[in-house]
Amino acid sequence: MIWFDEAAYFLGGGLLANAVPHLVRGMTGHSFQSPFATPSGKGLSSSTVNVLWGFLNLAAAYGLLFWVGSFSAKSFDILAAAIGALLIGLFSARHFGGFHGGNLSGPA
Repeated sequence: MIWFDEAAYFLGGGLLANAVPHLVRGMTGHSFQSPFATPSGKGLSSSTVNVLWGFLNLAAAYGLLFWVGSFSAKSFDILAAAIGALLIGLFSARHFGGFHGGNLSGPA
């Protein structure tokens, strides 16, 4: 089913984009929001938790992109993954920007 493959690539792109901030913040020793914090998605988790969460996202993205169907960067597949990455990126920018001052349009 082609729609199932494209949905998997969309989710894979979203998970790949979600892995980046968790891995970067965790690997640089900084805390960051995660689903395991209290309150979930608002409180801070340790750098170790963020590395583990980022790696889990990366592994799931790999599974969805390369084990479902036959992903090709020369087809609509890459567009589906890119749209998933863009949407989670925009959501994250708005959500986490409220905690870190990123939603301000001028100097703080």
